[in-house]
Amino acid sequence: MVLGKVKSLTISFDCFNDTNIPVYSSGDTVSGRVSLEVTGEIRVKSLKVHARGYAKVRWTESRNAGSNTAYTQNYTEEVEYFNCKDVLLGHERDDDNSEEGLHTIHSGRHEYAFSFELPQIPLATSFEGRHGSVRYWVKAELHRPWLLPVKLKKEFTVFEHIDINTPSLLSPQAGTKEKTLCCWFCTSGPISLSAKIERKGYTPGESIHIFAEIENCSSRMVVPKATIYQTQAFYAKGKMKEVKQLVANLRGESLSSGKTETWNGKQLKIPPVSPSILDCSIIRVEYTLMVYVDIPGAMDLFLNLPLVIGTIPLHPFGSRTSSVSSQGSMNMNWLGLTLPERPEAPPSYAEVVTEENRQSSLVPIAAFDCERALQGPLFAYIQEFRFLPPPLYSEVGIAVKIWLSEASCRKVSNWYSFLT
Repeated sequence: MVLGKVKSLTISFDCFNDTNIPVYSSGDTVSGRVSLEVTGEIRVKSLKVHARGYAKVRWTESRNAGSNTAYTQNYTEEVEYFNCKDVLLGHERDDDNSEEGLHTIHSGRHEYAFSFELPQIPLATSFEGRHGSVRYWVKAELHRPWLLPVKLKKEFTVFEHIDINTPSLLSPQAGTKEKTLCCWFCTSGPISLSAKIERKGYTPGESIHIFAEIENCSSRMVVPKATIYQTQAFYAKGKMKEVKQLVANLRGESLSSGKTETWNGKQLKIPPVSPSILDCSIIRVEYTLMVYVDIPGAMDLFLNLPLVIGTIPLHPFGSRTSSVSSQGSMNMNWLGLTLPERPEAPPSYAEVVTEENRQSSLVPIAAFDCERALQGPLFAYIQEFRFLPPPLYSEVGIAVKIWLSEASCRKVSNWYSFLT
C-alpha cells in the first residue's frame, strides 16, 4: 500500500502459540499492533481501530406472482457478538478539516498497540458457508485532513471449544434397520443393517471405528457403504436454507444373495473440517455418519448416526472410560461384536488446536497416575475377581460353619494349654 507519504499500514496480532496463527475463544484478550510506515512527515487527525464479530446469512429465491410476473425474494439475517472501537492516536471527531489538534508523525516506522476482550458469552466458531458466514476482524483507519482515510481490515479466528470428554459425547451411537424388496407380486427376503460406533464426539484427524453387520437375504447384489456428511443450515425470516456436503466415505465388499458381511471396527478417517456450530441462532453446522446399503434399482437402506466434531480431543484416561462403556453396551443381541480393548489413539492435541489452548486443558497429573495404576498387577487381579460369579448361598453357609468349627477347636486347644 503506497498512498503518498504513507508507505504501509499493517495489523499484526500477538500470538501465544507455536503456529503463529491468531486463534481466540470467548473471554480471551485480543491484542496486537497497528504499524504505520511513512516516507516523510505527515499530519494526522486520528488513528482508530474497530473490532467486530458477527454471524450473517443471505440468500435469494425467485418467486412467481402471475403468468408473466416474477420477482426475487431476499432473505437476510445477522447476529452481532461484539462491536468495539478505540482511538490509538488523535481524537474521536475527524469529520472536519481544521488544522487544530493534528498530530505530526515523522518519517519512519511507528507502532501503536491495541487490546480488547472478547465477551464471555458463547461465540460461534469462525465459518465460511455457501449462504452465510461467521467472521471476526479488526480494522485500522488513518484519518488526515483533506485526504481520504487509509483503511485496512484483518480477520482473526475464534473457536468456541467443544470438549468431547463429556458423557453425552462419549456415549455410543447405534441403530438397526431392515428393508424388504418387492417387485410386482414377488417379494424377496429382507436386507438388514445394524451399525454402532464408540462415541458421538470426535475431532478432525481421528478415525471412526464402525461396527456393523449387513445381511442380504434378497435376490439382488448389494454394496455396504459409509459416509460422513456435513449439513449447513441457514435461518432468516422464518425460512431455512440447507446445504449438504460429503466429507468422507468408504465402500465395503459387494454382497450376493444370502451373504453376510461384518465390520469389526472398519475405519473412516475424519479429514480437516470445521467444528460443529450448535449455539448460533441463524447458522448451524452438524455432522452425520450414514451407514447404508446401496441397492441397485431400489431405494437405499440407510442408517444415520449423529456426530459432533469438537476442538478438544479425547484425553488418554477418557479413551479407556469410553472403551469400557462401549464394551459393556456392545453386548447387544442384534450385533454380537466386541470393541477392541485399546482403540486407536486420537491425534495429539497440538495437531487439532493451538498450543495456548492445549496448555489450558491438560489432564491433571493425578489422572495419569491413576491410569498407570490401572495397568498394574493389582488392576489385573481386580479384573479377574470382577468376572468371577458370586458364591452360592449354601457355599457361604458351609464356609461359615467350617470357620466356626476351626475357631472352636483353636479356643479349646488354647484353654487346655493354659490349664497344663
